Amino acid sequence: MGFFDFDDGDFCITTSDNTAMDSDGNLMIKTSDNTAMDLDSGEIHFISSWDED
Repeated sequence: MGFFDFDDGDFCITTSDNTAMDSDGNLMIKTSDNTAMDLDSGEIHFISSWDED
């Protein structure tokens, strides 16, 4: 499953329940249902809903 990162315009693919990778290879970690933190930059990104499936 995946979600859309509105800040970067990237589609992200989940790699576990709380981590994902965007199309540039950057790791993201879930901070809430609609936000994720880029582990490389530390920036918070607004995302479409993080799927729980």
